[in-house]
Amino acid sequence: MAEWTDGKLTVWTGTQRPFGVRDELVQAFHLSPSQVRVIQPDMGSGYGGKHTGEAAIEAARLAKAAGKPVKVVWTRSEEFTWAYFRPAGLIQIKAGARRDGTLVAWEHHNFNSGPAAIGTPYNVANQLIQYHAAKSPLRQGSYRGLASTANHFARESHMDGLAHVAGMDPLEFRLKNLADSRLRAVFHAAATKFGWGRLKSTPERGFGIAGGVDKGGYVATCAEVGIDVASKQVRVRRVVQAWESGAIVNPDGLRNQLTGAIVQGIGGALFERILFADGRILNPHFAQYRVPRFSDTPQVEIVLIDRKDLPSAGAGETGLVGLAPAVGNAIFAASGIRLRNMPMAPHSGVQEEPDPGFRS
Repeated sequence: MAEWTDGKLTVWTGTQRPFGVRDELVQAFHLSPSQVRVIQPDMGSGYGGKHTGEAAIEAARLAKAAGKPVKVVWTRSEEFTWAYFRPAGLIQIKAGARRDGTLVAWEHHNFNSGPAAIGTPYNVANQLIQYHAAKSPLRQGSYRGLASTANHFARESHMDGLAHVAGMDPLEFRLKNLADSRLRAVFHAAATKFGWGRLKSTPERGFGIAGGVDKGGYVATCAEVGIDVASKQVRVRRVVQAWESGAIVNPDGLRNQLTGAIVQGIGGALFERILFADGRILNPHFAQYRVPRFSDTPQVEIVLIDRKDLPSAGAGETGLVGLAPAVGNAIFAASGIRLRNMPMAPHSGVQEEPDPGFRS
């Protein structure tokens, strides 16, 4: 809602960046910052979707023209059509390892999606890691975890492929190349709770593991997926996630953050996508845009490691990053198919050809 009074503008809007929205209003109406006030009422979650002020600018323009306060509420279809998109990205990784599984070289290029968590936590002497900005034809903006979701998906999928070529267990391969005691601890904790290695993958059931570091949080995720061999339908059946971000202040709140991140991550990993044709969005409603449902929710187990000797770090984003690569690695363990694009199963099925990407 926007109101003009004596040449000054007041806007009430749900935003993650009230000062950023103020700056957008200052620029749009050629005002000084002292002439603009942005009030942030109580609001729901944002997940990166409330960074910009398009609705605030629209309300302010209408209020100025009408000479009265104006409230603007976008429909879901308008939100899908006019808001920004998560950045599309291309990630290229090349790596080398000795026959004993020791990493010797790592090259990682991210085009457009972002540099968050682009560095590898694994020990490798020779590294070339670069982010390459690109000019997107679509407006793009923040998503929960930023590019760390994409960079973790690419890196942990590639680590899984390297382990397969080396003939090593994926957890053993990671630990062999990992000195960081905090990341090792969450890998051990997740694997122990999950029962990693007790059961072998079959064409109907696969097990995968992934982990990483971002924003002071350490996460390891184990996933079990079920695959209907006839229909190629994929379902995440069980997820165990271990977490460490220093001293835990509110364990219930932390557990809820991580559980929510896992459920949200299933959508981005398997089926959430925007469809375009002839300059139009084809699925601007939740009736056509697939989000995780109650029936998609797996058995979730959270393992919290409380480090009272370390300062607390945030847990709002990093809990998302392990889910997609763990699920992708589980699909590969069951089917021999390496899915390199997200969403991996937009029709809840595996349609790719067997992976040609690794050579021994």
